Amino acid sequence: MTVSRVLRNRGDVSATTRERVLEAAKRLGYVPNKIAGALASSRVNLVAVIIPSLSNMVFPEVINGISHVLEDTELQPVLGVTHYRPEQEEKVLYEMLSWRPSGVIIAGLERTEVSRAMLRNAGIPVVEIMDVDGEPVDAAVGISHKRAGREIAQAIIDGGYRRIGFLGTKMPLDHRAKKRLEGFTDALSKAGIELAAQEFYEGTSGFAKGREMTERMLSQTPDLDFLYYSNDLIGAGGLLYCLEKGIDIPNDLGLAGFNGIELLEGLPRRLATMDSCRREIGEAAARVIADRAANGGGASHAGGEQIVLMPKLTYGDTLRRP
Repeated sequence: MTVSRVLRNRGDVSATTRERVLEAAKRLGYVPNKIAGALASSRVNLVAVIIPSLSNMVFPEVINGISHVLEDTELQPVLGVTHYRPEQEEKVLYEMLSWRPSGVIIAGLERTEVSRAMLRNAGIPVVEIMDVDGEPVDAAVGISHKRAGREIAQAIIDGGYRRIGFLGTKMPLDHRAKKRLEGFTDALSKAGIELAAQEFYEGTSGFAKGREMTERMLSQTPDLDFLYYSNDLIGAGGLLYCLEKGIDIPNDLGLAGFNGIELLEGLPRRLATMDSCRREIGEAAARVIADRAANGGGASHAGGEQIVLMPKLTYGDTLRRP
């Protein structure tokens, strides 16, 4: 009974006895079977974390934020990847919810009715992350991508740029990038400016892709005075290309990306960008799950928390200040 209390972290056991039991379990390589406990409580101490990609540098920082908060609790994150495909998200959700986790943290707000129904009926805390431009199933933690697009557009306008090109991923399934572009073009339109050129790509972001797209866009529309990239990786590739060609940045051509990844610190010039608050989003989402778990662990029937973080624009060396 004493060993059981220690391994289940229940009951009144002295610190000395607890330490002896844990040391013996470690020495024997013993791992408790949580299935029986899960049957009794109807929940396991797992938090399903569902993201669209592992190759995108954005999401590891989110996961780090989640892990940092949950490591001080009994909860453990377990990861699922959807590859931006709604049908894959349904499959991942079905499998993860069948294990009766204590909560779900899932990227984005746009999903199929099947996925929404599974989340609504799970009876556990659900936190949709990275975005607040929409209606969450329960709680939401993120930034407004439409506002982010508008703010960087206004900074570009205030810097005196008028011939602006956009380079980014194809957006049928990347809803957050699509919202940023909507906010961006709306702000330009209010200032009487239309995008002079657009270039879209499929597949993985990277320096090489940014170089290739930038070369093609500038050869096709040489009078552009600003390039806005949907993420920092392709923006960094564009910056390297422009520096090689001797383009005067930010006077003849300005550049900006999005996400504020640390990789930018190693470039010859600092790319203008906007921080997407990735780690903070992960930490805030994990706190919602942990707090709910500590207070009974149910879903919020009255509508969950909405935590809106405010990204910060960094001008760097590639965007003229007003």
